[in-house]
Amino acid sequence: MEQKLKFPRVSWKSTGQVLWNIGLIILGSCICAVALNGILIPKGFVSGGVAGLALIVHHVLPDLPVSIAYLILNVPLFALGWKYVGLRFFLYSLVGTFIFSFAVQWVNIPIPVQDKFLCALLAGIIFGVGSGIILRSDGSAGGTDIVSVMFLTRFAVRMGNTVIAFNTAVLVVTAVLFSLESALYTLIFIYVTAQLMDLIVTGLSQRKSVMIISRHQEEIVRTILKNLDRGVTVINGKGGYSGKQNNIIYTVITFRELSPLKRLVTSIDPDAFVVVNDTTEVIGHRIGNQPHW
Repeated sequence: MEQKLKFPRVSWKSTGQVLWNIGLIILGSCICAVALNGILIPKGFVSGGVAGLALIVHHVLPDLPVSIAYLILNVPLFALGWKYVGLRFFLYSLVGTFIFSFAVQWVNIPIPVQDKFLCALLAGIIFGVGSGIILRSDGSAGGTDIVSVMFLTRFAVRMGNTVIAFNTAVLVVTAVLFSLESALYTLIFIYVTAQLMDLIVTGLSQRKSVMIISRHQEEIVRTILKNLDRGVTVINGKGGYSGKQNNIIYTVITFRELSPLKRLVTSIDPDAFVVVNDTTEVIGHRIGNQPHW
């Protein structure tokens, strides 16, 4: 009996997800290339991370393009990305590195700003936005991004902190090979980049944990479940001074839901005691903001 070959089905949803991720990487890479070719290279600045090392190599060996140097320096980092993050992240990062290198080679938009401080500030804003957009995808553009994602997923270290720590060596090399002034401008660029990248990757999906102590506990719980459609946990508590039973309402919400929650609680019990805390990561169905890599 003749057997028919069965090919795996590719859903429109999975195809759309791949195209979305590739689109984010292309957009972010082009934005980063604007900062590199429009400000950093013309002004003689040095970027951070692997891109910074590639710029240093380019300054020492002008005949070697930044894009080629970036590709070469990324080779050992892909093994780390595959081992410690996952195959999907590795494949997207591999594609992202080639897209980033292509963008650096071909996207060149002059930036008409002369003041060096403003140049470092603007380059940090542009590069941070571009890097953040890339990391909103399922991959990265290689380089320091791989190390940042690895430390975030394994040790919960914020990506901006990893970027700053990793770039200390780049600053030292910049100060030795070029000048202390160049290193200081690079420091400004790195700091602004890290802040913008953190804002786009995790800041826009920031979750808030809220604890509420009120005499109208049951009504507040019903209102949160109905109006905000968020889960609520009631924790047994007792007043330290009065010794009376006073349960605690605990919930996790998005940043946009914080103001409506406070209005709801105040309308029910103006004397309610409310504590709001920032969260680094939340893992869970619907409300979680755990990075997707």
